[in-house]
Amino acid sequence: MTIAAVVPSLLSGLEVPGADNTLGLPPARRVVLLLVDGLGHELLRTYASHAPFLAGLPGREISAGFPSSTATSLASVGTGLLSGEHGIVGYTFAVGDEVLNSLTWSRAGDHRHDLRKALVPEVVQPHPTLFERAAAAGVAVSAVAPLLHRGSGLTRAVLRGSWFRGAAGFGDLALGAVAAVQQDRSFCYAYHADLDTIGHIYGPGSEEWLLQLEFVDSLASRIASRMPEDSLLVVTADHGMVTADERIDFDTEPLLWQGVRVIAGEPRVRYLHTESDEVLSVWREFLGDRADVLTREDAVEAGWFGPVSPLAADRIGDVVVAMRDSAVLLRGQAEPTWNAMTGFHGSRTRAEMAIPLLIHSVTSV
Repeated sequence: MTIAAVVPSLLSGLEVPGADNTLGLPPARRVVLLLVDGLGHELLRTYASHAPFLAGLPGREISAGFPSSTATSLASVGTGLLSGEHGIVGYTFAVGDEVLNSLTWSRAGDHRHDLRKALVPEVVQPHPTLFERAAAAGVAVSAVAPLLHRGSGLTRAVLRGSWFRGAAGFGDLALGAVAAVQQDRSFCYAYHADLDTIGHIYGPGSEEWLLQLEFVDSLASRIASRMPEDSLLVVTADHGMVTADERIDFDTEPLLWQGVRVIAGEPRVRYLHTESDEVLSVWREFLGDRADVLTREDAVEAGWFGPVSPLAADRIGDVVVAMRDSAVLLRGQAEPTWNAMTGFHGSRTRAEMAIPLLIHSVTSV
């Protein structure tokens, strides 16, 4: 089971037509879905002593899908589809002649170049969202997320249909989520970003990351303690994370440039739009056992992206490079922000793809 099944399973308990409870989640009239960016299943299991509330909740392991990237997983949450159908196929990907940074909805490498007019979010991701379907069925749907996400391209693309409440920190995230589910048949999606940010900078398992995990555990506990009767708190994540132990710089390897027209993706998964059939063999020989290098057709046939629509196919690129173990493929000059980072995600390892699905029920007294 994947993250795409979470919201449909929850909406089934809220009597939304067509919502299928494939995960067998308990029904409730009031639901908060808390998504903790970067809280991988293996990380939570390894560092359970730092998150006693979360580690003590009943639940199961599910998959984030591929690529194990934030925008992709959030799109799966919002649409109930995998990347091959909703088309948000990674952190950056080609849409026509542009390479879109899907988190900032700007030109890749230039955050000042807003693409919301040129690449209209509702066109880039045209499928109706589950939030729209729930609202049409009479459910009070809310999203509580960082203030800067209000009206963003990604919010418009994958969270439309929800009433947005901006949060500046832990306090208003917790209270905003609880306030959103006080009425009958209400659903709130709440998002916390900082564990992922700390993991990128210092690495998962670092002292800084562990302290942030403790804060996240307290956040979840405080939300749970304030939930009304007949409600459900579900906690999940968008991906896990690995610490890079080998760094390969595309920008300093001229051999890798040959025949590559566009390179997109992120350090753990790359999409190559090519001008030469030799790219596949060159990259396979160069990376060896450090990566799985497949043609788009082979990656699709292997089921990496789930069912693939024409919308998504061209965005995937001619060659897909999924890094193994803990190697990363950087672009030292073109993407300097990644150079100083320690933690990464996006590829197909269990550490990146396995995420928790945790359940806290509040029943009537």
